[in-house]
Parts: sequence; structure tokens; C-alpha cells
Amino acid sequence: MVFSSLFFLCIFLPICLGLYYINKNRTYRNWLLIITSLIFYAWGEPVWISILLLSTGFSYFSALLAEKYRGNVKGKIALIASIAGNLLILGFFKYSGFLIDNINGLIGTSIKVPEVGLPIGISFYTFKIISYIVDVYKGETEAQKSPFKLLLYVSLFHQLMAGPITRYKDISEAIDNRVETYQDFNYGVSRFIIGLGKKVILAGTAGKITDIFMGTDYTRLPLLGAWFGILMFALQLYFDFSGYSDMALGLGSMFGFKYKENFDYPYISKSAGEFWRRWHISLGSFFRDYVYIPLGGNRKFRIRNLFIVWGLTGLWHGADWNFIIWGLYYFVLLVIEKAFLLKLFEKLPAIISRLYLWVAVLVGWVFFYHNDIGQAFRFLGIMFGPGANGISSPELSIHFWNNAVFLIIALIGCTPVFSRIFKRLKEEGSKGKLIWFIETYGKPAFNIAVLVLSVIFLVGQSFSPFMYFKF
Repeated sequence: MVFSSLFFLCIFLPICLGLYYINKNRTYRNWLLIITSLIFYAWGEPVWISILLLSTGFSYFSALLAEKYRGNVKGKIALIASIAGNLLILGFFKYSGFLIDNINGLIGTSIKVPEVGLPIGISFYTFKIISYIVDVYKGETEAQKSPFKLLLYVSLFHQLMAGPITRYKDISEAIDNRVETYQDFNYGVSRFIIGLGKKVILAGTAGKITDIFMGTDYTRLPLLGAWFGILMFALQLYFDFSGYSDMALGLGSMFGFKYKENFDYPYISKSAGEFWRRWHISLGSFFRDYVYIPLGGNRKFRIRNLFIVWGLTGLWHGADWNFIIWGLYYFVLLVIEKAFLLKLFEKLPAIISRLYLWVAVLVGWVFFYHNDIGQAFRFLGIMFGPGANGISSPELSIHFWNNAVFLIIALIGCTPVFSRIFKRLKEEGSKGKLIWFIETYGKPAFNIAVLVLSVIFLVGQSFSPFMYFKF
């Protein structure tokens, strides 16, 4: 089941909210969320619930032992066993085929690749569980004594499938003592609708244009067509994933949970480092706190640590070499930036660093998109001239002008321009009536329009899962 489906919008969510608010008892509400979350997760492939329950149960007992024996051998064994066990489960389902394929290709064996599917969300909830067990061992949070409350944390359908990678210590208090308010519920509905519009309207439209220019016969693709195609893919990916995060945060707010932001307008960045502080924030902070800093961070072996983190970041996104190359591409960028590029940009107009970031990110998305490395380099050859079939084409002109308004709206949507204008107006007392009008009539009217338009887009649309589900 996905958030952007008519069944979820018209049946599952209304029923879930209705049942949730008919009884104020906290135990009842927690059990309801556990049951509805498991139903939500099992909707497509019920068998994968067993993996979720196995990981949660194993980690529950490991955390109790890690807390009880913190600082001695037994505690370390519990910690290592939990991390290793969860990573082995993730590795088997996500990376076993990739590993065997490479072994077969490298030494000429014919080991049979196991035919196993990938449980949706396993990359996300595995990292949630690891962060929990590590934080318990470090004494940053107490081990949850109730296995069902731990299951609630792991399985909450708001952010089970594609994050954010919420840490237990950030919502542990809310599990027992959250307060649902009208203001939070209203904010949650608004945030959910914005995310729905991003996914269905903006990402959906950008995806259709992307399909015209990417993954096709590149012998006919002109230079500007390649740039237009990868730009549309960049917009599709951003609105799809940030839209999911908006919907997750909105759902959490409806049920009394407050999750941290996962995106902060990454495309306005002026460096790759800044981009990754704004894009998929929860993943970046996970690798920083649980991999980079324990390895030594900036104190020792900084280059090695960066190499490991970005290799793992690429591998986390997918079991294929293109993702590893994509991750190491950012490793190279960050090393170059730290060596001299950032100091150079300080002496130049800001527009130069912003253009650099856009070009750097679009080049990176080429590897992210293409599983075939040869195709990726062919596409790059078209982007930078040698392999292009001319500069432009009539087909490109038609698609560009037909979608010019959409492109402008999408690019503006990547920036905080409207939120900054609204914030500025709120700071000016003379604009009080305008702010009151916007909040009373403008926002509700906008949300209704987005919701209606999203439903119209969804009617007759085939199943369209979020792009990060496959990661």
C-alpha cells in the first residue's frame, strides 16, 4: 500500500483516524497503530512481516542485554550480535545476488543466484533498529521494556517504507505521552497534502517527461535533450522522495508524533557538502553518527573515513555498481571541495557555486539512473558534446515549450521563496490582515485545490510506488 493511492486516501486513512480518535486511551491507540501498521505493510507481500518481526524481536532482547551489561564483554557481544544479525538479514535479501553475480564473473564460477525478493523498507527499518541498539548501549536512551512498544517504533506506517530514519530516542517520549492537538492535526493534514501534490502532480509529470529522453535510443538524443532529460529526472526524484517525507511528517503530526525534517531545499546548495546536509538528512546523520565519527571522523584517517562512508552510502541505495560509483563520485567531490574548491568559491559570485552544484548533482544523477555503466557514460558523452546528435531537435523544442510552465513551477518549488516571503510578511506588523487572510482562506483553498487535483491525477493512474521503495 502506498500513501498516494485512492484506497489509502479514501478508505485506509479515514478508517484509521476514525478508530484512533474514538478512544483516548493511550494503550488502545498504540495497539491500533501497531495493527494498522502491520496491515499496511502486509498489504502487498504479507510474508515480509516475518522479517520485520524477527529483526524487532531479536533486537529487543539484544538491547536489554546491552543495557544490563553495558561496558563489559557481554554488553559488547549483545551489541555486535544485534548489528551483525540485522546486517546479515539485510545483506541476504538485498546484496546476495549482487555478490554472487560478481563472484561468478570474477572467477568464472556458476553459483546459482538465490531468487529472493526485497522486503519493502528493509533498508530503512534496519538502520532504525541499529540506531536504537547503539544508542541503548551508549546510554543515550533506555531500552524499551515492552516488545510491543518497540514494535510500534519500528513498524509505524507513517515512516516504515521509506523513512525518515527516525531514532528511538527522538520519539520514545511520544510513544507513552504524546499529546494530539487540533493545531498539530491541522498542520499534519496540510503537510500531507503538500507531499501528495509533490508526488502525484510534480513528480508524476516530471517522470513522464524523463521517460521521453532517458532510457531510450541515445543515438538520436541531442545535447540539450540530455540536459533536459536529466534535469527532469532530478526534479522527479526530489519531488517523489521529499513528497514522501512530507506525507510521513504530516501523518506523524496527525497521530501526535513529531519527526525531524528530511529535506531542506537541497537544490539551493552551493556545494556537494551542503547538498548532503539538506538531502535525505536522516540518512546522512545516520552515517555521520554511526559510521564516520566512530571511525575517527575528522580527527584521524579523514580521507579513509570519507571513502568508507560514501562507498556505503552508494551501496545502501542499491546492489549495483552504478550506485557505488555514484557514492564514490561524491567522495571525490567532497575531497576536492575540502582541499581548495570551497575557498575558491568564497572569492567568486554565489551564482558560480550554485551553477557548479547543479552541474555536479546532475552528473551524479546520471549514474544513479543508469544501471548500465556503459549507458551512463554514453549519456555523459551526449551531455558534454562528443556523443550528441546535434545541439537541439524539433522534438525537444516541442516538449520544452509544452512543459515550460511546469518547469518554472517545479524549479520554484525547489526553493524556499514562498515560505520566506510568508515569513517576512509575518514579521511586518502592518501586514497582519494579509497574513490573517492567507492563513484563514488562502492556505485552506490552496490545500483543497492540490488535493482535488491530486485525486484527479490518481483516477485511472496505474500503480506508482515511491522511487525510494526499491532502496
